[in-house]
Amino acid sequence: MAVTDSAFDPTQIPEKPTLDGIEAVWAQRWQNDGVYAFNRSASRDQVYSIDTPPPTVSGSLHMGHVFSYTHTDTIARYQRMTGKSVFYPMGWDDNGLPTERRVQNFFGVRCDPNVAYQPGFTPPFRGDPPKDHQPISISRPNFIELCEELTHEDEKVFEDLFRRLGLSVDWDYLYTTIEDRSRRASQRAFLRNLARGEAYTQEAPTLWDVDFKTAVAQAELEDRERPGAYHNVAFARSDGQGDVVIDTTRPVLLAACVALVAHPDDDRYKPLFGTTVRTPLYGVEVPVLAHPLAQIDKGTGIAMICTFGDLTDVIWWRELNLPTRAIIGRDGRIITTPPNGLDSASGLAAYEQIAGLFINQAQTKVVEMLRETGAMLGEPRAIMHPVKFFEKGDRPLEIVTSRQWYIRNGGRDTDLRGALLNRGENLVWHPDHMRHRYSNWVEGLNGDWLISRQRYFGVPVPVWYPVDAEGETVHDSPIVPTEDMLPIDPSTDVPPGYTADQRNQPNGFIGDPDVMDTWATSSLSPQIAGKWEDDADLFGRMFPMDLRPQGHDIIRTWLFSTVVRSNFEHDSLPWKNVALSGWILDPERKKMSKSKGNVVTPSDLFEKVGSDAVRYWAASARPGIDTAFSEDQMKVGK
Repeated sequence: MAVTDSAFDPTQIPEKPTLDGIEAVWAQRWQNDGVYAFNRSASRDQVYSIDTPPPTVSGSLHMGHVFSYTHTDTIARYQRMTGKSVFYPMGWDDNGLPTERRVQNFFGVRCDPNVAYQPGFTPPFRGDPPKDHQPISISRPNFIELCEELTHEDEKVFEDLFRRLGLSVDWDYLYTTIEDRSRRASQRAFLRNLARGEAYTQEAPTLWDVDFKTAVAQAELEDRERPGAYHNVAFARSDGQGDVVIDTTRPVLLAACVALVAHPDDDRYKPLFGTTVRTPLYGVEVPVLAHPLAQIDKGTGIAMICTFGDLTDVIWWRELNLPTRAIIGRDGRIITTPPNGLDSASGLAAYEQIAGLFINQAQTKVVEMLRETGAMLGEPRAIMHPVKFFEKGDRPLEIVTSRQWYIRNGGRDTDLRGALLNRGENLVWHPDHMRHRYSNWVEGLNGDWLISRQRYFGVPVPVWYPVDAEGETVHDSPIVPTEDMLPIDPSTDVPPGYTADQRNQPNGFIGDPDVMDTWATSSLSPQIAGKWEDDADLFGRMFPMDLRPQGHDIIRTWLFSTVVRSNFEHDSLPWKNVALSGWILDPERKKMSKSKGNVVTPSDLFEKVGSDAVRYWAASARPGIDTAFSEDQMKVGK
């Protein structure tokens, strides 16, 4: 048959077949033709909706993203083949600590809300500040401008990579977690939580990261094995009948001691219950008490209760109605003002030697003083023990007293806990055994969800507070905006009934200075993606969603928090199915990470073997299973 296509030019046929440029051609063709566009006219039973994970904008995408998002894309393409109209959006999680840290490191700056705004500010660097550079302080508005600049650049790179991967996303539904619509949804949900009594504020002991200078939630903790040492320390009995010896890894907290505690069945200490002892170095009289959480077989069987050394201290302090003697500040230094009850001349002199020191420095000084006074028996005994860290932090967490916002999550409400456990049972899990991670997490909660953060680039807590005639903030009577005012920033916006010149004045108002945890916004990803309250028609066609794909390591954070918000707002699950993906391991079956230097760059692989070959490898893995990186399998795919 003769060739009749006048556009055909046989001289342009390459000697050797090549795929060069073909992926870009087809990606553009799919976009132009709307091949993956969501059909807004489809009824709910014809729609398959996916709650696509919004990746954190903190530098670059890695093979784990390529791996897990390929799984989701495979499901989306299959559902289209069955005749479904697939709602498959993409989002960028661009607020939170990872973004702030990247901006600080990239531009060589740090945020200081007390610094005045500088119009047209130019940062000292745009990438790779020298190691000896001291970050310069800039205003919060200037810092947020830099956050927006860098996230915008990162997001373009992310989109290019996902398009190169061939994800069949409908990019018309792209969202970011810091844009106006997302902030409006996040603040609206919070205000409704507050109105229904599901959100509250209180002053309480809080896990605190001294580097990030922010509170940290239970879901963001991780235990890391760290070296430590047990110290035998003698407390003199107030009746003069000898000493009581404790074992402690943190003698630095002796000035914060409010009691000694032993198990009520421990015969060694039963005669001491109700008596008092004096703290070494400081001479403060504290009671000896009984509590079932004390461990008979740990150390000497009797421990000091400090405010606060760990989470058990908080429980003892609360249940035994003990006083507070805080000595650790939010900057990780010993507070200069001596705690209540420390009033002897010798005790004040001892405290003066540690006041203002960092915790490690103060620990060394306290051990030195205990040796000099003979209150330490023998030498410290080295141990390795688990220490709590913020998952993104570099130093152990401390516990400080601070005012924070919380959302109820069943940690202190058994009825709510039962309802959330029931939600987990009604969810279809892929693979099924992952449901136990959810239930174990919910059953182990010991407090509500702390959502406020003392940071800058995030969704502001949308409340103000009255200031009384004496200039004191009235936290128990927050001033809330109406929903039609959202989104707001209480640091710049004025509440109803007030004028701007009443800010921070007696009989005026003050804005809440905090932002919400990034999970408090991303927990609303179904609502944000579906334009909840902004587009009722769209939301009605896609909610509850059909699928939540995500990593198994964030069941306790993203998955659980999304269930909590949907339970409160919609009295339903946010989706019908959840599909968990595993981690990517290197050929030696170690988890890939930048710190280990075993990360493979996706774009290099696309150039080497092509996107489809990479997708072939990713799609060959089972849900929920950690999978080894294999170029050999990609070569088979090619």
